Amino acid sequence: MNAKANVMTAVHGAEALRAVLFGPEEGELHAPWRTLLSAPAFRHDHGMSGEEHLEWVYSRVRLLNEAIEDPLALVRDPVRLACLHEWLAFVDPTLSGVSTIHYNLFLGSLTAQAACDRDLRPYVDMRQLGTFLLTEVAHGHDAAALETTAVYDRATDSFTLNTPNAGAQKFLANTSAVGGPKTGLVGARLLVEGQDQGIFLFLVPLTDGRGALPGVRVRRLPARLGSAHDHCLTSFDRVQVPREAMLGGAHGRITGDGVFASEVPERRRRFMTSIDRIMTGRICLIAGTVGAARAGLTMAVRYGRNRHITGLTESSRLAVFDLRSHHGPLVEAIATVYAMNMLYREAARRWSERDRSDQTALGQAARFVSVAKAWITWQSRGVGAQVRERCGAQGLLVNNGIVQHLMVTEGVITAEGDNQAIMVQAATELLLAHRPAAAAVRARGRGLADADFMGELLAAAEGIWLDRAQAARRAAPAEALARRNHAMGPALRAVDVYGHRIAAGALADAVAAMPAGPDRELLEDLLRLFALRGVAAHSGDLLCRGFLTGEQVEELPVLMEGLLARLAGQAEVLVEAFAVPEEFFEGIPIASANYIAAYDDPEGPWHRAEPVAP
Repeated sequence: MNAKANVMTAVHGAEALRAVLFGPEEGELHAPWRTLLSAPAFRHDHGMSGEEHLEWVYSRVRLLNEAIEDPLALVRDPVRLACLHEWLAFVDPTLSGVSTIHYNLFLGSLTAQAACDRDLRPYVDMRQLGTFLLTEVAHGHDAAALETTAVYDRATDSFTLNTPNAGAQKFLANTSAVGGPKTGLVGARLLVEGQDQGIFLFLVPLTDGRGALPGVRVRRLPARLGSAHDHCLTSFDRVQVPREAMLGGAHGRITGDGVFASEVPERRRRFMTSIDRIMTGRICLIAGTVGAARAGLTMAVRYGRNRHITGLTESSRLAVFDLRSHHGPLVEAIATVYAMNMLYREAARRWSERDRSDQTALGQAARFVSVAKAWITWQSRGVGAQVRERCGAQGLLVNNGIVQHLMVTEGVITAEGDNQAIMVQAATELLLAHRPAAAAVRARGRGLADADFMGELLAAAEGIWLDRAQAARRAAPAEALARRNHAMGPALRAVDVYGHRIAAGALADAVAAMPAGPDRELLEDLLRLFALRGVAAHSGDLLCRGFLTGEQVEELPVLMEGLLARLAGQAEVLVEAFAVPEEFFEGIPIASANYIAAYDDPEGPWHRAEPVAP
């Protein structure tokens, strides 16, 4: 009777936590994607060659498109589009990447800018697959310095695209002939009568399914570990496109009489308007990262329960998960993924509800999304490493899928804005806005179990590092680069604490919205563990500044150890709430209760009718 009651409690707990993770619209935003991607057509053979896998990806992206009732409505809804990526990334990271490029960067940009009279049917039904060519060999995060040119000729009312040097070749776009005809949005510098008007996007047919079109040169780049993506170098030699190929609007356009007109005087703002979908792309990337982390942790906890080793005596056996050295890092990873999940949800909400008319609010929303992207994907790298290590040699095998996701995470860390560059920009903004203030939080009379106190301590740690950055800048030589370099080290530490703080805040908001009871207490324990980890990393500074007492610093590891012990017993409930469909794990040995069966040999001697004599 007691065992049955415990099971029922676990199911209830998982359902309550699932509601927190996915929100009240789970049935509308998540269930359709889970159902669709659970179909056998989306399971692939890990033994396929790279080219076979790539062909599989392009056939499946069209299968996905057939199932989407209205692709244009999807790209106009960044939250729903991101939800697709939560489930798609674990099914196949390359499929997720191709989908992000086509739906978000390509179709999203086409629908967002002045293209109302453009026929989008070839792209909506994927007779033409869309790709996006912005980054160049010599220009990544400094894309505003792109060198590809689009020269407007009033006599022919057309643009001519050229690649002037090796550094201006478009880098990493999926422009090969594999996957059928492709059209790209090409970021190029608009030149009108010799005047540089800034970077705009141009709609350019690239391939016809057999090879590149005249004037377009495509060369495959070396294979990238963990991805079958057809990354290429692409260049243009006097490629002519009509005036309608330019994606223009209030930020810039060529009028009917061949004159450039813009309501935005700054070229950089024109550029940022042109690539507005990059921010939604960041949300899609972190959605996929969170989804893959949830699935990876689900596998790791299962494997830890199913893998048995010699116990404390030679005659005993125990699950490897029972060891604190094994389950401790996984429980910490679970707490991190819950915080990642809630931060991602908050970032998606803020961006979808942003006020486009308020430049200050828009900038704050962009910074929040950008820091969330960098912080979440960096945390995902750590979570993936723990999953891989806790699965031992099994975690290195391709058919278990873990190493592929580790390598894909490395790519995501760089994609849609390199993490380090994003954090440098955010650190600069935080530093410029920082004003040293008298301490608003003191340790006496405050308990480390108080979530509000933990948030205040993280804010204090952030302020300490910003104070140091300002002091370093003032002490540096009076030269711009030296002042920047001296301040950036501590400023980057501050923005990392900021990321941890806003993630803890998003998780705290989720806890506060739950009704009182065991489920809320479980989530509160996760929040405490996550917040305490952040505080512990800066406990020395907090102690020196009087934000913590010596007794509280001594108490930190004791509290964290107690939380690990309690949460380890609930690990299966916590990952069950991730709601990863069983179909996703088909063909993955470590996800099975009897993983040894995947390695069984029908011809092995243990299958003989007569046992071998000892």
